[in-house]
Amino acid sequence: MKTLLKKYFGYDEFRPMQLDIITTILQEKDTLVIMPTGGGKSICYQLPALKFDGLTIIISPLISLMKDQVDNLKSNGINAEYINSSLSSEEITEIQGKIRRKEIKLLYIAPERLATESFKVFLSTLKISLIAIDEAHCISEWGHDFRPEYRNLKYLKVLFPSSPIVALTATATKKVQEDILKQLSLENPRVFISSFNRENLNLIVRKKKKTIHKIIELLNKHKNESVIIYCFSRKDSENIAQSLKDQGFSALSYHAGLDKETRKLNQELFIKDQVNIIVATIAFGMGIDKPDVRLIIHHTFPKTIEGYYQEIGRAGRDGLLSECVLFYSRGDKRKHDFFVNQVTDKSTQSSMRNKLDRIMSYCETTSCKRKFILKYFGEDYLNDNCKGCDICLKNIELEPEIIDEKLKVKRIREGHFEYDDRLFQKLRVLRKQLADKRDVPPFIIFGDRSLHEMACYFPKNNEEFLKINGVGQRKLEEFGELFLTVINDYLRENNISPEKTGVLKYKKEMRHLSRNYQRTKRMIIEKIPINEIARIEGLKERRIVYHIEKLMEGKERIDVSYLLQKEKLDKIKLAFEKFGIERIGPSYDYFNGKLSYDEIRIARAIIKSDKLTNEKNTGLEITDKDNQETDYHERLREIKNNFSNAYEPWKEEEDSLLKSLHLENKPLSEIAQILKRQPSAIRSRLKKFELLQ
Repeated sequence: MKTLLKKYFGYDEFRPMQLDIITTILQEKDTLVIMPTGGGKSICYQLPALKFDGLTIIISPLISLMKDQVDNLKSNGINAEYINSSLSSEEITEIQGKIRRKEIKLLYIAPERLATESFKVFLSTLKISLIAIDEAHCISEWGHDFRPEYRNLKYLKVLFPSSPIVALTATATKKVQEDILKQLSLENPRVFISSFNRENLNLIVRKKKKTIHKIIELLNKHKNESVIIYCFSRKDSENIAQSLKDQGFSALSYHAGLDKETRKLNQELFIKDQVNIIVATIAFGMGIDKPDVRLIIHHTFPKTIEGYYQEIGRAGRDGLLSECVLFYSRGDKRKHDFFVNQVTDKSTQSSMRNKLDRIMSYCETTSCKRKFILKYFGEDYLNDNCKGCDICLKNIELEPEIIDEKLKVKRIREGHFEYDDRLFQKLRVLRKQLADKRDVPPFIIFGDRSLHEMACYFPKNNEEFLKINGVGQRKLEEFGELFLTVINDYLRENNISPEKTGVLKYKKEMRHLSRNYQRTKRMIIEKIPINEIARIEGLKERRIVYHIEKLMEGKERIDVSYLLQKEKLDKIKLAFEKFGIERIGPSYDYFNGKLSYDEIRIARAIIKSDKLTNEKNTGLEITDKDNQETDYHERLREIKNNFSNAYEPWKEEEDSLLKSLHLENKPLSEIAQILKRQPSAIRSRLKKFELLQ
């Protein structure tokens, strides 16, 4: 599956849970997937569609969303089409002909299309291998965005009894999840619930006072970046858009009061980066697949946490750092009360008031905003400081821009790596030119993440370019030469050598670790149990296991043998020999619950890591340094001789002594000797307690 992932989508690795979901779908089992926006839901059904013989149908609520996804698939070399009311009868007939000739793998339709008898007859003549239902929460009356037309979908199991169904959504409370399963009549479904935590989003609540000045400050901070401003009313949308245009900003409004053609045009201009700012009512956003929105502003607080989470989910879909700012005033409650009072059903009215109270509590809380919103969705966040909300950010200094005086270029830190901003801007210009020529949004060509990596790793040839995130075979063939020309010309004109910048040439050799991965690695080295690591990091245990898998795949030298008894490891090895190592499911079923899924995953990581080490050690060019670095146990013994407590779990009394010695201004080397731990471990522990920068 990884070969297909790289060939068509340009990604080297699956995101958390994706491979397990894909494996389940390929086994033709009904599936419910709860995964946050930007988590990679689409690939979960798009990749299986390439393996199935028949047609995959995707039911999607909005026309513009279908078009963007189909354009994206086509740009990756995948045959996909959509059928909706925007097409003429001749165009629909032509597409149906392609489907009959098996030239199409994926077909996007609106739920209303299934109410058409002639279309149901057409589908009955085809082999439907998979049915995917996007935005599945729309089928539930308990959800924040119920759509009556989605209720047609409950007949899917009657029409296509042998076709597996995968329902996908970013937001669903426990009650909504149960309703989705019930309404769709899914048979023995596998339910996958990913973490709701969007680490790349900063969650900020500010007082609603002099908002236009505050909005302008935010827009100046996010100059030339895509921004959505949500307003309560059409009037607010028009007034704010006009105020911003008067200040020289490129802004348009979007609301139900505009005619259909104007709404369509404004949305298209925004998606294609011809307008940076859209000022909209909540009607906007669900139908866009734009991954590079960097700022979401709520001018008035929304009516539910589900709605708020859905709307901020449109920021940073590419995983890059983005900001979500909500302007809050208790006085805005009366705007919502007016509509609540129009509801005659007392039960529904009570539910609406309860949800309104919860979003107001979120705005007013003096504790971590991320912890509050995750708790609402039934997820615990155990970190004391999320470093990404207005409460937690108060005591954190943001990293400044880095100016490389030697190269005279501005290098911007994005997450865990730096990129050359001038080169990034040149690549953006090229991307825009190519997108305009093809009449598609720029992100269809390449996302910002891909351009950031190009401006970080400086690929010089096809082989290196193919290692960039988001570059598959089709995009290499179509765009590789153009982007490589810009990169190589820039390097030559500025006399820059990738080696001189300290940036390694090959992405796969450059193992930059995010802060979470670094913390996990440190705690694994200290032999801390997985449940304790999960508690400290505020993550689920399966996420920590995922960290371990990626660390070991990346050749990070960590010893995880303490996590799994040798007897269990030997049993799992035998199971893998019998069923294969790539798929966890068969081995898990074989043990019938006696071994956990995570234990089998850890065993697989150990076995694969050992295999890589053996392959390296049997090579012809192994130096003395290589032997020294791979002899982990010998180095461990040497360290233990000098620091007997090295890699042992920290005790409360040790922490107390550490803090006391630090307050006495004892040097690190002396503290290390007293606590019998390495100076690097002392430094890490002090940083954990925020006693050291």
